[in-house]
Amino acid sequence: MFKLNLKDAFHFTLVLLAASWGHFANAAARPNIIFILSDDHAVRAVSAYGDSLVATPNIDRIAAGGIRFDRAYVGNAICGPSRATLLTGLHSHANGFYSNEWSGPFNGEQQTLPGLLHGSGYQTAVIGKWHLYSDPVAFDHWEVIDNVMEQGTYYNPSFRSPAGIEETTGYVADLITDKSIAWLEQAKREDRPFFLLYNHKTPHRDWMPGPEELRNWDEDARFEEPATLFRNLDGLTRARSDARMRIADYMTDSDLKLRKGTNLTPEQEALWEQAFAEGNRQFAAAQLSDEDKLRWKYQRYVKSYAASVQSMDRQIGRLLDYLEANNLMDNTLVVYSSDQGFFLGENGWFDKRWIDDASSRVPLLMEWRGHIRPGTVSDALVQNIDFAPTLLDAAGVKPKTPMQGVSLLPLFKPQPKPWHRDLYYHFYENPGFHGVARHYGVITERYKLAYYYQNDEWELFDRETDPADQRNLYGKSGYDDITGDLKRRLQALRAQYQVPETDPEAAWYHGAVVRALEQLMLWLF
Repeated sequence: MFKLNLKDAFHFTLVLLAASWGHFANAAARPNIIFILSDDHAVRAVSAYGDSLVATPNIDRIAAGGIRFDRAYVGNAICGPSRATLLTGLHSHANGFYSNEWSGPFNGEQQTLPGLLHGSGYQTAVIGKWHLYSDPVAFDHWEVIDNVMEQGTYYNPSFRSPAGIEETTGYVADLITDKSIAWLEQAKREDRPFFLLYNHKTPHRDWMPGPEELRNWDEDARFEEPATLFRNLDGLTRARSDARMRIADYMTDSDLKLRKGTNLTPEQEALWEQAFAEGNRQFAAAQLSDEDKLRWKYQRYVKSYAASVQSMDRQIGRLLDYLEANNLMDNTLVVYSSDQGFFLGENGWFDKRWIDDASSRVPLLMEWRGHIRPGTVSDALVQNIDFAPTLLDAAGVKPKTPMQGVSLLPLFKPQPKPWHRDLYYHFYENPGFHGVARHYGVITERYKLAYYYQNDEWELFDRETDPADQRNLYGKSGYDDITGDLKRRLQALRAQYQVPETDPEAAWYHGAVVRALEQLMLWLF
């Protein structure tokens, strides 16, 4: 029988204590991570960026306590593909999820951010919008919006989880926050760090404000119109003129609250009536010109959008307050971003999909106390392929296979090294409801070059003199050398990321369904 004398026992105890201390010290050093992802939140609607349509005091708290990225972009400005990139650190062609409409379910068995964190000891959860047509993989806990093509409803949405489908009553941002705080209550009791994807559906179409915003709705309030609200797109590229994104022509009565919201309780319906009924009556009675109709539609749209953002911002404040009250902020990396930007009347448009800054540029804010100096601002070109590498780097976890993004941790330093980089963009979803042509392009420090390869058309924008992407310089005198250099850079990026020369195509039945739905949507408009 093995015997241990007193001296050996003392040494053995010290070894055990040291090992245990090392385990707990390492656990304490690894940050909790909360990624707050909204849906279609334009930079113009985040007051931390200034000149905002709406005040977002709680989202702004993250910027004030950490870093604001002024030039953050996504590589494919549409919901599902952008979320797949967040999970994988890969562009759409590399993670296999190209399109909302015909990609099929996301493959969660590939290397992912939650899978790597979970494998390293993190508690993992995703709550809210998922929109990947699959059940989440590598999450200890998941409750995702289920109904209406996984987009869900603003009021009384359904949630899917391993337990089945749950029907709820309430406003979606409130419910997502309730569920997230409930999970955090359990997670904080563990001696392991946690990773939470706190995914809002707001402010996605059809922009239904929460109860407080409905009670305080001001029909007479007016937002400043964008300078390009009445822009005539005829004579530009065919891609521009063919797109079905005009507020004047393609917004539905549901979008504009001319049709009563569905799935409402009697109490919620009364709030809807209180907010919109009188304005609707006045609109129906007025004899408006086409120009004034567009003005009215713009105001109703952008006010609903802004009010929805306010409803979400309040709930984000609830979550941040919970972290503060439970002493979790000091060792938690909090990230705020959106799956893409959104047109808020620019070019007379709504929606996303384009390489344009209004669509592909996103808010990106991070707070990590003791690691990021409060009030830091970065103008480095960054992209959503960088999200997963950054969070893994913060957690001390290395990917098993390379990701296409890079860690942003070096940019947290007070005086970061020079950052030189070009960004690749690729939109695939055509056929699609909005008729946006497939295109790929490069974003550099100064310029943006896009190729609409279905139409064999090019656009070149000077981002310094034309940040709103209004003047196509392609083929103009004096830009030949710049264009040649940008085309070389674009080809270098396609080679670097191993982009296939031909796109994947939807299965014939998916394509047929998309085209049928597309025609139905046009008929409804």
